[in-house]
Amino acid sequence: MQPSAHQHVLDLIAYEPGKPAEELARELGLEPSAIVKLASNENPLGPSPKALAAMREALERAHFYPDGGGWALRGAIAEKLGLDRANVVLGNGSNEIIEFLGHAFLKPGDEVVTARHAFAVYTLMAQLFGAKTVEVPDPGYAHDLAAMLAAITPRTRQVFIANPNNPTGTLVGQAEIDAFMERVPEHVVVVFDEAYYEFLESPPDVLKYVRDGRNVVVMRTFSKIQGLAALRIGYGLAPAKLAGVLQKTRQPFNANAIAQAGATAGLADAEHMRRTRELTHEGRNYLQAEFAEMGLEFVPSAANFVLVRVGDGDAVFNALLKQGLIVRAMRSYKMPEWIRVSVGTMEQNRRFIAALRALDAAGAVSRGELATVA
Repeated sequence: MQPSAHQHVLDLIAYEPGKPAEELARELGLEPSAIVKLASNENPLGPSPKALAAMREALERAHFYPDGGGWALRGAIAEKLGLDRANVVLGNGSNEIIEFLGHAFLKPGDEVVTARHAFAVYTLMAQLFGAKTVEVPDPGYAHDLAAMLAAITPRTRQVFIANPNNPTGTLVGQAEIDAFMERVPEHVVVVFDEAYYEFLESPPDVLKYVRDGRNVVVMRTFSKIQGLAALRIGYGLAPAKLAGVLQKTRQPFNANAIAQAGATAGLADAEHMRRTRELTHEGRNYLQAEFAEMGLEFVPSAANFVLVRVGDGDAVFNALLKQGLIVRAMRSYKMPEWIRVSVGTMEQNRRFIAALRALDAAGAVSRGELATVA
């Protein structure tokens, strides 16, 4: 069947997720509990306790199909954010919202604008629909919204703004966003990816553009601060008319009942989110202070991970693997000298830093001519 497949699909390079702890444990002959995974920006505290209780109760009804419309979860999200249920679209992870946008608005020859160092799935999804990705330089590893605006053409259908950005952790402020939104053409859907929104102390407000009926989709997820990554549950927020278009592209029962129950409870678990924020802020400050002391360049982060330059990112990644530590090498993001480290528990953070210092002492960490302490 391959000769009949679309060439742009055959040319796709699959997304490479963080290495699973179980896989490394098998390779090293260790128990999975001995592995420290700091690769995928997961919550080191685990799932929300309220979510766990709700999921256990929901298991008793696992023989029934889920609510295909997600009435309770969509209502809870809408109530918390001051929106209507009609503004909320559920996804199998927020990644699926990107796919909905592709089904609804992209065709071969269209263009999608992203920052150069942005979440890889934006480009992969554009390619899946035969669209061209226009990557805009991001000086300082932060979105340059003025340059992204200048990159828009009549063929542009979508602009993706991750805030905070993955993998760099940088944040675009309210004034920059407002200036961008004042000038963005009406034929463009602006997608704000806010997977790490809950980690921010004073986040920009982009929901006002949803309330104003602009061509805006805001994506959020339960994978990060609520600790529900395995459930694959996320959501999009959009004006009712735009959300209705995305709903038409959604498969029936795309959000399973266990995920819906866990997400609804996790959304209300303010204590778990507070503890996660505090742990994240403490751990992120610790990692960045250690990198500065070591003389390593890093990108100051607003999220639950830090990007640090180590010379040969693949070599450091592989050396850490041998010690049972999983981080993320950044070659696939066009940053071969960097690794991305998720914030773990303080015990995990210290274990990582001790291993990195040992590699540095052995000469395995290189700063490079351009490296400066951020």
